[in-house]
Amino acid sequence: MNVYLDYAATTPLDPRELEAMLPYFQEIFGNTSSIHTYGQKAEAALDEARETLAEELNCNSKEIVFTSCGSESDNLAIRGAALAARELRGASHLLISPVEHHAVSQTAKQLEDLHGFELEFLPVDEYGRVDPDEVSKHIRADTALVSIIYANNEIGTINPISEIGAICQQAGVTFHTDAVQAAAYLPIDVQRLNVDLMALGAHKFYGPKGVGALYVRNGVSILPIITGGSQEFKLRAGTHNTPYIVGMAQALKLAQQEKQARILNLQPMRDFLIGQVLENIPESRLTGHPQDRLPNHASFVFRHVDGNALLMMLDLEGFACSSGSACKTGDPEPSEVLTSIGLSREWGLGSLRVTLGAGSTNEHIQHFCKILPEVISRMRALRQ
Repeated sequence: MNVYLDYAATTPLDPRELEAMLPYFQEIFGNTSSIHTYGQKAEAALDEARETLAEELNCNSKEIVFTSCGSESDNLAIRGAALAARELRGASHLLISPVEHHAVSQTAKQLEDLHGFELEFLPVDEYGRVDPDEVSKHIRADTALVSIIYANNEIGTINPISEIGAICQQAGVTFHTDAVQAAAYLPIDVQRLNVDLMALGAHKFYGPKGVGALYVRNGVSILPIITGGSQEFKLRAGTHNTPYIVGMAQALKLAQQEKQARILNLQPMRDFLIGQVLENIPESRLTGHPQDRLPNHASFVFRHVDGNALLMMLDLEGFACSSGSACKTGDPEPSEVLTSIGLSREWGLGSLRVTLGAGSTNEHIQHFCKILPEVISRMRALRQ
């Protein structure tokens, strides 16, 4: 039995998205910037996709910027908004959480190291969640940008984005959220969330890899990071990846339409999994919030267990899991996320992320819950 339990890393392309994409590889292959019929047909598909995303996000289509992925969307938001804020009003203070995806945290760190910005990290609680009151305490007149992840990729915790956004709006500070993990299962109405910038990546909700989007609220100033053309309202130069953009729009529409059904299917399996692991494996802990977490996401730490060795042994047993962010797998040190929530090295090195999705079944989870305690018991016996 080979079982995929790493849907937070990536999801398989939904056949319905593939069907929607296929005509734009060969039949309607024109460049959207060309004025002839081939280009006009491609541009029409682009416009329709933009309208679809805008409808799902409850915004204007001119507020949607297409990118190559969620990481690029985060980069454009953080770097573009920070540089614009300094240019327009001399603001140079960046306020982010310590549990951001590296696309946010490393971009902010580069702005500090190379461009003279002041980077400040907000405190988080034991679940990796930001308290809106802490944002109120730390936000300043010279704050260029606040960025808080919507739902954490590594530990699944959901942040109170709407409340934080309201605080930023009142202070007149641009607010960005990385919603790459959230878009598959959580509300993405940008008006209710009070966000100015929101990053999406298609492959997290059964769309194609290599395409993403950034919501940019009308009136929010950002500078382009990729220059050289007038595409995407002069915010992101480059020939449009029309097939993938079409696929992303279809994927997001289906994700939102089918959201409740997917949650009702996955959350009971997730809860069963969490209960079995904590009950049957000594010295195990759930990471992230026990309730306010993604409905398909279970994450743990096990004391005196090597997380990377655990992944390899589970793979030999037929289970594909992760130690956290797919971008961090292989790192011999605990992640910043796990250290930020107060875990010691002996706990933090034994992390495991199990994320469910379209192919998950009760049989898979029951089998996994039988195998995991056996694997960890063998690993611990080898240490003695």
